[in-house]
Amino acid sequence: MTETWPQHLDVGAVRFARPTARYDDVLTFYRDDVELPVLAAWRGDTPDEHSGVVFGLPGAPVHMEITQHGNPPRIPEPHPENLIALYLRGPEAVGAAVARMRERGHEPVEAANAYWPERGAVTYADPDGWLVVLAPWVFGVDPVPTPK
Repeated sequence: MTETWPQHLDVGAVRFARPTARYDDVLTFYRDDVELPVLAAWRGDTPDEHSGVVFGLPGAPVHMEITQHGNPPRIPEPHPENLIALYLRGPEAVGAAVARMRERGHEPVEAANAYWPERGAVTYADPDGWLVVLAPWVFGVDPVPTPK
């Protein structure tokens, strides 16, 4: 497996973006409930202007951007295979995250793909219905847990 970017594609960071129609609820979910750090945020003055927030880990070159614009905002329908997987450092880390989510009023939802729960991952839906998977291993570093 290749461990470097192709020479012609000198990537320094990657950002994934998706729209929301529930900006404040989604901001609260990822910032306050999941506790992802906010790297940048902006609010448009009118519904036709973009509002957005960038989540990530300081110093990490991967970010998630959530944007809202339009009146009313239009977003695609959530799909169970379009998700964000957060690879945590073991079952104890997942347990701590699950406890935090429960404290904040969130309950796990069923994953569409059995791959995740069979390996000890827990899935939540954000306010737009998009899925967040909390996996108990670091992809590419730790061995993938064997199915239960």
